[in-house]
Amino acid sequence: MFEAVDSAWLVPFDGAFRLGASPTSPPAEAPGKRDSRERLAAASKMIDELQPALYAENRRALLLIFQALDAAGKDGTIRAVLEGVNPAGCQVHSFKAPSDEELDHDFLWRTAMRLPERGRIGVFNRSYYEEVLVVRVHPEFLERQRLPDAGDELWEERFESIRDHEQHLARNGTVILKFFLNVSKEEQRQRFLSRLDEPEKHWKFSERDVAERGHWDAYMHAYDHVLRATSRSWAPWYAVPADSKPFMRMAVAETIAAAMQSMDLRYPTIDAEALARFHHMREHLSSGQ
Repeated sequence: MFEAVDSAWLVPFDGAFRLGASPTSPPAEAPGKRDSRERLAAASKMIDELQPALYAENRRALLLIFQALDAAGKDGTIRAVLEGVNPAGCQVHSFKAPSDEELDHDFLWRTAMRLPERGRIGVFNRSYYEEVLVVRVHPEFLERQRLPDAGDELWEERFESIRDHEQHLARNGTVILKFFLNVSKEEQRQRFLSRLDEPEKHWKFSERDVAERGHWDAYMHAYDHVLRATSRSWAPWYAVPADSKPFMRMAVAETIAAAMQSMDLRYPTIDAEALARFHHMREHLSSGQ
């Protein structure tokens, strides 16, 4: 199975991680905006070059999961990291409030229906983790799920289901990388103000987003628990500082590129018999026939 690539932002697997101690700003020695953008471009190019080999090999899939609070930059990061990658090789899905049909199934069903097939890069903008984040902060949402038993052990049971689900995927060839874009409350406030001040960003603004700021501490508690409970070597979490978008996008892209390089992707080889047939076809085509 896939083993997590090392990173300063890797959430350890020993349960020692604490979100409150995780930075939202880049380290002092971090590259500036220009260098970050150059490194982002280089990493994105590497992803683009490796994606055809993933597709041709047709043995594994890559699933990228993005979770964050509002205005952390999920959409822009997905766009920036995958810029230049063949759209035919990517599948991006955004998950919002579940439909009635989705609520009639278990909480993993709707995302399982959107998993990338072998040879492709799948992107989840939000995911099944909403069921241990938003639903935990707003337990009234559980009423619509009509669970036979929603006792005190519900969240631990869901963590167990998620770990089992991700390990099953990993055993069957899906490489999973999960990114929590760690934005500060102050930076989120500034980005909301920007959406109000700039007319071309008005469409991004939602009154509900501001209301959710009132639950900031509850979300931090939920994310802290999620990251510790579900970061595993076969499905690692990376808590990436998100107050600087150029740095965040660079860090995400470089992590993905490093993971794809570690997969040792190879184009399929042709046996001797097929090569002989190819030689005959080359002669046939070269003769003008």
